[in-house]
Amino acid sequence: MHTPLFQLAQRAATDAGFERIGVAPASHPEMRELEYFSEWIDAGYAGEMGYLKRRSDSGEYKRTSLEQALPWAKSVVVVAINYNPPAPKSTEPAAATQGWISRYALSPGDYHNTVLHKLRRIESALLEDLRTAGVEVMTRSYVDTGPVLERVYAKYAGIGWVGKNTCIINQQLGSWVFLGVIVTSLEHSAFVAEEKLAIAADRCGSCTRCIDACPTEAIVAPRQLDASRCIAYFTIEKRGAIPTEMREKVGRHVFGCDICQDVCPWNRKSPITTNPDFLPDSSLVNPDLAQLARISEQEFRHRFRGSPMSRAKYAGFLRNVAIAMANSNRSEYVADLEELAASEDPVVSDHAKWAINHLNAKKNQAQLSLLAEIAPSVARSE
Repeated sequence: MHTPLFQLAQRAATDAGFERIGVAPASHPEMRELEYFSEWIDAGYAGEMGYLKRRSDSGEYKRTSLEQALPWAKSVVVVAINYNPPAPKSTEPAAATQGWISRYALSPGDYHNTVLHKLRRIESALLEDLRTAGVEVMTRSYVDTGPVLERVYAKYAGIGWVGKNTCIINQQLGSWVFLGVIVTSLEHSAFVAEEKLAIAADRCGSCTRCIDACPTEAIVAPRQLDASRCIAYFTIEKRGAIPTEMREKVGRHVFGCDICQDVCPWNRKSPITTNPDFLPDSSLVNPDLAQLARISEQEFRHRFRGSPMSRAKYAGFLRNVAIAMANSNRSEYVADLEELAASEDPVVSDHAKWAINHLNAKKNQAQLSLLAEIAPSVARSE
């Protein structure tokens, strides 16, 4: 049974545009996923994402124990908002001249700021009500930036279950949701009269479509992602060179990857967002690779200021475009790639040269295959 305080938060969440809200305790014996995080980091699955490896003064990873990072933390309010844009899926047919940008990055703004602004409306409503009642409380709001494993708390707040691709899946919304959390010094019982956790039922069953569809085999086991092999990691988080053996597997992904979500049966009927903050920039939907390759650094900074796209940095963006061009198998891109090969940035230059060699090799291979097909006919005619 929910308390009046939860009902207040729920009304504020609805008014702010969130579709789901729940509350989980800051710690609980059943929340064993928090213990697994250290093992995941130590296995090297976080790659170069140093922010995930930050430690507390006691030497523990901050995200393994919220109460180590924030000793006053007792409960976590979790909200979810649908961002699913009216755009094609990455698994749908597209021209070889087009690249792919992840659905979450199609809108011009940064979702961190958008969601945080909405989240603080809930936080303000809670603080105002509690202070009026003479209750002292501490709170912190985060959207992907705090020492919080959001998806774990989302599971135990009843928002959804953790899918085999490690995304939170809600039965009605699918996995196209942004999560926000408000850490509070209030006991879980302040929001939920019954101490029983509101754990969403796991409805993945025997399905392994996300695991089977991943080109880089990044989902090494159900609910275990080797992020250092993920296309999203390569195209967003990775600095420097993308491993040669992974470049063909990256395909034409310029920023991020949605394959594991696009093949998920629970996303077949995911509702399209009506939130104007998440409507896509049409020029980023299956964008033309040649146009992307010709964006100057000044244009990149101006166009993607405040957008998730800026996270890749200009050099990383061009590196990704070069790989996408290589995987298009379109020899007309050699001219654009030669321009990139002349870049002063060694990463851009090296990837462009690799792309040129890749396209030339594919062209030669196609010519040899054609000759092999023609040869028997020529021999018969003689």
